[in-house]
Amino acid sequence: MIFVWFHCDGVEPTWSVPEQPEITAKEWVYRGRTEHFVNAHIEEIPENAADIAHLTFLHEPGIITGTDLRYTKSRLWDFVKHTWKVQWMPEPPPNKHCSQMLLVHQLLLFGKHVPLLDFNVVARQVGPGIVFLTFKHNFLGTGVILQSVTPVEPLLQKVTHIIYYQRNIPTLIPKFMLKAECIQFERDVMVWNNKKYVSKPLLVKEDAAIQKHRRWYSQFYSENSPQFSYQQESLDW
Repeated sequence: MIFVWFHCDGVEPTWSVPEQPEITAKEWVYRGRTEHFVNAHIEEIPENAADIAHLTFLHEPGIITGTDLRYTKSRLWDFVKHTWKVQWMPEPPPNKHCSQMLLVHQLLLFGKHVPLLDFNVVARQVGPGIVFLTFKHNFLGTGVILQSVTPVEPLLQKVTHIIYYQRNIPTLIPKFMLKAECIQFERDVMVWNNKKYVSKPLLVKEDAAIQKHRRWYSQFYSENSPQFSYQQESLDW
């Protein structure tokens, strides 16, 4: 991947994108990519990491129920559920441009926990639009999904996911992991494509992490940051 630094004030780079040692050493190899265009404010996509409450509604139903939120709560597949334990936090200086989401996934079948399918994920965001989703499983191996968010035009973002996985793990495993991630992501896309960004939303106590995330993300704006405003068209003559 090639990253280019751009700052609306012409400021020189103040941080750099770290290398993933396992990729550099070719221990993890390329296993696939996905690409989506999302009609949303760029901040809303990374803000998902701090929106803990949405996990139960959007991401609890099994991936077999698909991406259309009108049908993911189908009783036919209610015996399969995902549970998520999440914690989001900004990193201290000198890495204040980074944040981390710590996630523990569990699968329930007929209400019974299946420990063999537990896995841990560390989603480290670097800057406003790059995320390293590193995951580890006891026997399915380890790998990383690199997520990048690139503005295309006002309120339109291109989101790319690229997966690198252990070389000695059958390709079918990372392909399935990427497909599962894609299904979950497209559930979010359905929401993003149908919501409006509010700069000062009304938040309840359970949304405290969202406010914390917005304060953290504000470092990537300046007084000269481009702003999008709606133009009122009039039919008056």
